[in-house]
Amino acid sequence: MHLAPPPVPDPVPEPVPDLWRDAMRLALGEAAAAVPAGDVPVGAVVLSPAGDVLARAHNEREATGDPSAHAEVLALRRAAAATGAWRLTGCTLVVTLEPCVMCAGALVQSRIARVVYGADDEKAGAAGSLWDLVRDRRLNHRPEVVRGVLGEECAQRLTAFFRDR
Repeated sequence: MHLAPPPVPDPVPEPVPDLWRDAMRLALGEAAAAVPAGDVPVGAVVLSPAGDVLARAHNEREATGDPSAHAEVLALRRAAAATGAWRLTGCTLVVTLEPCVMCAGALVQSRIARVVYGADDEKAGAAGSLWDLVRDRRLNHRPEVVRGVLGEECAQRLTAFFRDR
C-alpha cells in the first residue's frame, strides 16, 4: 500500500506593510472623489520603488466620457508623466478593486513591479478572480499580486454605491 505524502500547509502570509495600507487609504479617498460624477468608486495610487506617491486617480468614465478612464489607467499615465518614462519598473500600483482585463494589460505593459488591491472582482477581475492576465506565463512581464488589503472596506464602498443606485 502506497500512502500519499501529507499536504503541504499554506505558507503563513507576511504582515501587510503599513505603506500599502496607507496607500490604500489614499486610494479609498480617491474612490470617494469618483462618486459625485456618478463614476464607480475605484481609486488607485502609484508608489515609487522608494514608497513615495507618484500619482493618484479615480474612475472618470462618466466625468470625461472616456471608456478607458479607469483609475488604474489614469494613475499609470500620471505616474509615467511624473517620471518621464513609460516603464514603471519597481513601482507598485495600489487599487481598491481588482483590475479588469484592460487595466491588467496596461499594468503588464507598464512593467509595474507589484499590484496591491483591496476587493476581488468576481465579474471582471483579471488578477486572479475571473482571469489571471497579470501572471500569465506567456507574457514577458508578470507583476507580483497582493490581494485583500483593506478588502472589506473597499468592498463595502462599492456595495454601498451600487445599493444607492
